[in-house]
Parts: sequence; structure tokens; C-alpha cells
Amino acid sequence: MKKIHLALALIALAIVARVLPHPANFAPIGAVALFGGIYLSRRYAMILPLAAMLISDIFIGFYTWQIMVSVYVSFALTGLIGLRVRKNKKLSTIVGGTVLGSILFFLITNFAVWAFGAMYAHNLAGLTQSYIMAIPFFRNSLLGDLFYVGLLVGSYEAIGYFLLKKKAPVTV
Repeated sequence: MKKIHLALALIALAIVARVLPHPANFAPIGAVALFGGIYLSRRYAMILPLAAMLISDIFIGFYTWQIMVSVYVSFALTGLIGLRVRKNKKLSTIVGGTVLGSILFFLITNFAVWAFGAMYAHNLAGLTQSYIMAIPFFRNSLLGDLFYVGLLVGSYEAIGYFLLKKKAPVTV
């Protein structure tokens, strides 16, 4: 499959999974960003999650631009993490990159919700409350990222190894 077809398929997966009903934050956008960084060109790695977010936001609805920017930046950073994982691709770096991407998303987006939203007092107690209230969403983000990264990377490596007779799959 050409890389452009793979990129379009990943964007479609991310859009459909984000638009269809799902547990809050259990979506493949972070996984698509990391996968793109690992397997696609630098350009696709950055465009992939941002295109999926923008197109799905057209259907879901837009929100405070500062918070949207924090979400988009978080996924772009996850794509950059994928580019770093690519240099030493093995199970531990893929899992570590996935967890790091989830943590960055949690820290950046919840800081933005606190800083630019009206839900929390603009003091240290409000920031702390913002992070505490977001823990269930972080759990779902982390589980979703791990699930979808496992699905995407596992499928891609299995197809490459078993069907295309390429090099050995990701090392442990």
C-alpha cells in the first residue's frame, strides 16, 4: 500500500472513531499521530493527526480556540515523539512513546482548560482541581492510546512480516 493511501486510511479511521459514540477520550488520534511518526514521512506525521482533528471538528463542533490549539499541539508533539521512536523502534520505545504522548496531552490540554476556560479558579487550587477532575479522561486517553497503538503497530508489523516477508517485527 502506498504511504498516501495508508495516511488517508488512518485519517478516515481517526475521523470515524472520533465521530461515532465512544467513551470520552478513548479515540485513536494519539495513536495515529504516534504511528505516523514511526512509519510515515515527517510531513505526513504532522499532517495526519491535525487533518483528522480538523475534519472531525467540523462535524463535532469547534470550541475555544486556545484549547483547540493546545489539543492540536499535543497531537503534533505525539507525532514528533513517533519520529524519535522510529530511530530505535522496539516494544519498549513504542510503549514509552505512547505513554509519554498521553501524559503530554493530559498536561497540556488540562492546563489550557484551566488557563483559558471558566470552569476553574485561576489560581494554584484551580489548576490542581483541573488536573484532578481530568484523571478519568486521562485513564481513557491512555487506554485508548495503548489499544490503538497496539492495533495499528501490531497490524502493520504483522502485515509486513507475514504477508510482505519484510524484516523481523518490532523487537522486545
